Amino acid sequence: MTMPNATSKSASGRARAERLEARVTAEQKSLIERAAALQGRSVTDFVLTSVQDAARRAIEEHHQLSLSVRDSEAFVDALLNPIPVNDRLRDTVRRYRARTGV
Repeated sequence: MTMPNATSKSASGRARAERLEARVTAEQKSLIERAAALQGRSVTDFVLTSVQDAARRAIEEHHQLSLSVRDSEAFVDALLNPIPVNDRLRDTVRRYRARTGV
């Protein structure tokens, strides 16, 4: 199965289509064709949209995982190496308690 990829700009500034090829089994092709037909879309449109959605999800999941690891490390570091209490923090706690009645 051959399908165009997202366009890229050439040196002249015009968009040019690139190709992306994939070998699929007859069963896979039939499944893709059926799904595209059910949505009233071409196979190319169906495949490109599906692949782009999957790529965006993969990137977002990786980004979230990276943040989670970094945040977890910062949290553990703060627990193991707490910043000493200073006058500014004491004042902040005093103001918080005065406002909330805690």
